[in-house]
Amino acid sequence: MTKELGVGIIGCGNISTTYFSLAPLFKGLKVLACADINAQAAEARAEEYGVKAQTIDELLVNDEIDVVVNLTIPDAHFRVSKAILEAGKHVYSEKPLVLSLEEGEELRRIAKQKNLAVGCAPDTFLGGAHQLARKFIDDGGIGRVTSGACYVMSPGMEMWHPNPDFFFLPGGGPILDLGPYYIANLINLIGPVKRVGGMTSMASPTRTITSEPRNGEIIPVKTPTTIQALLEFVNGATVTLTASWDVWSHRHANMELYGTDGSLYVPDPNFFGGVVEASGRDKDIKPLDAWEHPFGKINQENPNGARANYRTAGLADMVMSLIEGRDARCSLDRTLHGVDVMTSILKSGEEGRFIDLTTTCTQPAALGIEEAQALLK
Repeated sequence: MTKELGVGIIGCGNISTTYFSLAPLFKGLKVLACADINAQAAEARAEEYGVKAQTIDELLVNDEIDVVVNLTIPDAHFRVSKAILEAGKHVYSEKPLVLSLEEGEELRRIAKQKNLAVGCAPDTFLGGAHQLARKFIDDGGIGRVTSGACYVMSPGMEMWHPNPDFFFLPGGGPILDLGPYYIANLINLIGPVKRVGGMTSMASPTRTITSEPRNGEIIPVKTPTTIQALLEFVNGATVTLTASWDVWSHRHANMELYGTDGSLYVPDPNFFGGVVEASGRDKDIKPLDAWEHPFGKINQENPNGARANYRTAGLADMVMSLIEGRDARCSLDRTLHGVDVMTSILKSGEEGRFIDLTTTCTQPAALGIEEAQALLK
């Protein structure tokens, strides 16, 4: 097989700049073309990054394109990814992959039939901080993981996003928007989930946009905005997950895992870097010794401070898995299991009962220093 695959991007909104700008860091792939339902958006990105602007139909029949990255809005993910597969091309999607397990199973059926790969963000669990946490657990640093707690809470998106409507409609909400980062990292650290329970609510049936250019406009809320979930893992661990856009401030850590011999404090799974801390039975919490993981190194300045950002690592790993004939870390099985976890949490909230999951997966292979370096040019 060729040592470099051609990549096309469908969806030229804000997130596309991340893929365009970071893709050149990685081996095995080259972005060649982009498309959007808004032709002007595609043309602007094409000119900015030196690629070809095409219509969606043109991109799907472009023989130079092997993999298509789906960066459309969540409600369009399924139909766009399905069209990509039917065109005979591999898919890498932004999260969430789909909005229902049935949609995901349909993608799996088509991919298997056509011998194609499907991968999906988030890939932040490949970051240096989260892989350090993985190594510490694998090395027995806190013994057997027995429980944990995760929190991702804020007032919401209407204060900063110019068009926040879709965040508050079915298919949006904090569990489908932010939950993927936490659930993917939990699968990375602990493994698959067995069953879930959830309680869901919303603070208000409407939201008032305070960002420009729609400041003052009122939009409806039609999906839960606070979710309290309990996840039971196959290995027996139980973890609570709270995801909310109804909280103005809090003092909860992003992710804590508790084991038979200590505790582990994991930074925000939405990002690649951060400080990992742990304690043993002595209860003395200390940072773990830093390691020179390539995906933990600061490479971007941001209004909130310098950070490590290697989004596209999951795409690169999927491309190299195709070239090398191995399992991709952001695989369809793991992504679909994450969808099962999230949609089952919402179903549990609606029905008031625990939900047994119908999917499972394996933990992804750890991405150590050498494995991460092998993805970079």
